[in-house]
Amino acid sequence: MQRLYTAAGEHIPEIPWNDYPRPQLRREEWLCLNGRWKLTAGEKTCDILVPFCPESLLSGAGEAPACGETMTYRRTFSVPDTWAGQRIILHFGAVNREAEVFINGVSVTRHENGYLPFKVDITQNLKPEMNELSVRVCNDLDPRFPWGKQKVKRGGMWYTPVSGIWQTVWLEPVPERHISGISMENDLSSVRITVCGVSEGSILFEGREISLHSGQAEITVPDPIHWTPETPHLYRFTIISGEDRVESYFALRTLTVGPDGNGIPRLCLNGKPFFFHGLLDQGYWSDGLYTPAGPELYEEDIRAAKEMGFNTLRKHIKIEPERFYYDCDRLGMVVFQDMVNSGPYDFLRDTALPTLGFLRRDDRRLHPDPVQRAVFRSAMEATVEALGNHPSICLWTIFNEGWGQFRADEAYDRLKALDPGRFVDTASGWFVPKKSDVESLHIYFRPLRLGKDRRRPQFLSEYGGYARKLPEHSFDLEHTYGYRRYSDDASYVRALEELFAKLFPLAREGLCAAVYTQLSDVEDETNGLVTFDRREKKISPEKLRHAAERLKNAMK
Repeated sequence: MQRLYTAAGEHIPEIPWNDYPRPQLRREEWLCLNGRWKLTAGEKTCDILVPFCPESLLSGAGEAPACGETMTYRRTFSVPDTWAGQRIILHFGAVNREAEVFINGVSVTRHENGYLPFKVDITQNLKPEMNELSVRVCNDLDPRFPWGKQKVKRGGMWYTPVSGIWQTVWLEPVPERHISGISMENDLSSVRITVCGVSEGSILFEGREISLHSGQAEITVPDPIHWTPETPHLYRFTIISGEDRVESYFALRTLTVGPDGNGIPRLCLNGKPFFFHGLLDQGYWSDGLYTPAGPELYEEDIRAAKEMGFNTLRKHIKIEPERFYYDCDRLGMVVFQDMVNSGPYDFLRDTALPTLGFLRRDDRRLHPDPVQRAVFRSAMEATVEALGNHPSICLWTIFNEGWGQFRADEAYDRLKALDPGRFVDTASGWFVPKKSDVESLHIYFRPLRLGKDRRRPQFLSEYGGYARKLPEHSFDLEHTYGYRRYSDDASYVRALEELFAKLFPLAREGLCAAVYTQLSDVEDETNGLVTFDRREKKISPEKLRHAAERLKNAMK
């Protein structure tokens, strides 16, 4: 295997990711706890650079711990004197998978989901000067819990497992009575804001002061600018309640399903049919695995996709730090967000038979484990709570290709009750449910065509996967994974141009969205449009922009 660094990975700062980690609830005061920690696994103790997982090059940890081995992270910190008299909140962006947190030897919280943020008030556990923070963590890849695309024996479409801390750790001072969260609901001219933790206060918006009543306020925007990938306008505002002050933002956009002039059901953005031209985004990096060397690499990926004419990224069974979604909000990149899968995977049931056309429609008896079902439902709800304010997120995918799928129609009802304003792809690829906002198709080994259920908008949620391996930028020189392989640039570029040209007539007939596999190479997979180390694009962006322009016209 080749050690591949991104350009940013060659120059890591002493405190990586030292950017405020929560853009939609921003306070002035905070303290980043990333940097050098001590990591103990078994008999071995070493330095590790947080927030990079021990399996990654950037962590500096050397040999990674075995799957299921318990690790302990340790570091010391002191609280700034200026924070005296305030509550001190300790935040973790994500720790994979089961974590217990200790302050000065006292357990303060436990958390079991490896993809979602958590926090704890540690005020009562602090000492006047130096404090010890330790985190005991184990990634056992228990299939009852969200696990993504991690496998102990990586290879093909399965990747190196990621354990331990992989997002920012940070401290924040807050008043005794403080804003603990916000939620927003909008139409095309106004937004209703609900503030959690306080009931009274005011919102400052474009020179106006709007009072909070029972924790709620409504802002009406004259001459509104609607959010689209071409015009990703964000409206900034400030909430003040007592001694607390936070900054946030919203956007105005709507998502509906409706017929076009020919009666064909369409996915509509702001009331108009819109073609979502997307890339599958696994969220893996050659040197940091789950975590890029710096947050600016998200912007580079987004700009690269837009330069090639794409307006959508399907974030594939992984949840990113909020910085990613903020960059999509401000730069104008739609996100189709997958829920992270749980439940054991079976190749015959979940891949081989469905690929051959055996599509089970009754999933009530699949994955009967009550713990896995409860964990998945809880994680789905927490995902919506964590990410639901981001305007760039336009569609939720509940299940991917039957991985962990159970009672999909009930899951659709539950998710729609939580978030009625977004599209829902209940089962991406197969195991077709009765309830879904789209007919979702995965087509790799047969000609592209629309599905049978024309009552729903047609969504080609995965296709392509053309592999072009550049050895000097490839992780695995012995194994190559992709659905068609090309050994020279000319044939690869020609095949891509021909493939994207086939979308135009399908869009005329009813195709509303398409997601090509994929944005970047990942380990054995060399089917990305850019390499795993993000140093090379395999095709000139101009070659793909023409197809994107034609797809826009297909919606008119």
